[in-house]
Amino acid sequence: MPSNTYPHNVCARLILTQGDITTMQVDAIVNAANPSLMGGGGVDGAIHRKAGPQLKEACKKIRQEQYPDGLPTGEAVLTPGFQLPAKYVIHTVGPIWQGGNHNEDQLLAKAYRSSLQIAYQNQLKTIAFPSISTGAYGFPIQRAAPIALKTILHFLQNHPLPEKVYVVLYGPNAYQTYLQAYKTLCAQLNE
Repeated sequence: MPSNTYPHNVCARLILTQGDITTMQVDAIVNAANPSLMGGGGVDGAIHRKAGPQLKEACKKIRQEQYPDGLPTGEAVLTPGFQLPAKYVIHTVGPIWQGGNHNEDQLLAKAYRSSLQIAYQNQLKTIAFPSISTGAYGFPIQRAAPIALKTILHFLQNHPLPEKVYVVLYGPNAYQTYLQAYKTLCAQLNE
């Protein structure tokens, strides 16, 4: 299919929402994981707690069979959602902010792209992202928001799935930051 088949309504397929990603009833939620995949703080810890102990077991198996040294930054893997409302969890590792001169922007975009690619390969229609790397990893949210949204929109322009991508933001400040970036990017796409 030509790559210009999907852009006409691409912004309608990207939905920003404020809330708790662990409650999203979607095909997959994305976990902003650490390389160990064993759970941690923030979104990662919340997803592991809500999914139950089977998630840790599934992650251990991935570590043993695929990534003995840990999941590399920008890569993504799929597990079942277990006790979450979402059928699956896509685990990706975002970059740790080191001042902006260590490929952080490219690695952040890669984390979103890798997650979307897994959703596409598995025919998932709905996916929900958190704001990757903007919590404990310290990536400035004003810089992360346009990278995240641009990467998602570009993917949607070239792929029929996922049909809907949610970005679930924790708190009004994060939501407003993403909303501003969304409005700017969608205005540019519709010119």
